[in-house]
Amino acid sequence: MNKKITSRTIKIIFLQCIVLIIAITAMGAAINTHNEYKNGKPVAAVLGVETTSETQTNAEGKSKVNADVTESSAQGSSDTSSQPTESSAEYTYAYAGFNPKTIEIASNTPLSRILLNGDNILPENYKPTLAEAVAGSGIYLDYRVAPFYQAMYDAAKEDGITLTPISGYRSYETQARNFENSIEELMENNELDRTQATIEAATEIMIPGGSEHNAGLAMDICSLSESFENTDEFEWLNENAADYGFILRYPKNEEARQITKVIYEPWHYRFVGVEAAKEIKSGGLTLEEYLTGN
Repeated sequence: MNKKITSRTIKIIFLQCIVLIIAITAMGAAINTHNEYKNGKPVAAVLGVETTSETQTNAEGKSKVNADVTESSAQGSSDTSSQPTESSAEYTYAYAGFNPKTIEIASNTPLSRILLNGDNILPENYKPTLAEAVAGSGIYLDYRVAPFYQAMYDAAKEDGITLTPISGYRSYETQARNFENSIEELMENNELDRTQATIEAATEIMIPGGSEHNAGLAMDICSLSESFENTDEFEWLNENAADYGFILRYPKNEEARQITKVIYEPWHYRFVGVEAAKEIKSGGLTLEEYLTGN
């Protein structure tokens, strides 16, 4: 006996067809997503969701440090020195004869082994972790160096001397801007062409990435004038800076200038650690000579 097909039966069949179509569509989408992921596309992108890999960091890299940082931590726990890589391709100032190597600085690189100059530069994105050189000064150094400067500052204060920090850490961008400004001034005031002006500028302002300020290892103290050598502050530094790990980076004698290729700067002191500073001072060496053995 045949059953009569009612309107209710038709509705049930219709709903079952809709459910089947939805299930087949969902399965197809899942298979497509799986294949996209296998081909290297993130699932979020396939699904139309925007993604980003950027992370926010503190531009200055400020860090709190303990005032009793030891010299061993400041110089690093390893003898690994900064290693130069290939010469910087298409370096901005290659037209003036500058073809520096970009050095890589590891977290355990002893600070005494870092050599920055016209031949060795930092990566453009290098940013040290910083700490205030003197509490409340707003002038920063590498966090491992700052406690030594604070200790030197305090000791000088007890002797009635104020070692005012003038310029410590300087970003790559600031260094580049200062260098370019110097080139422009020399071209305008001394009637030099750009190549000559660039070479001359580099004797007073280090090329971008080649400055110890870019690494937070150097401090300009009290003044930016050669007459600073006639002050009580300079005399105190000459006698005591090495005890706190600092050296006069660019000495006055002509032999030193031929090596560093930088003018005499009685205000510029570089941190290398107490042991190295004393050896450099006692030997009358430049940092280049100390590190190369020449």
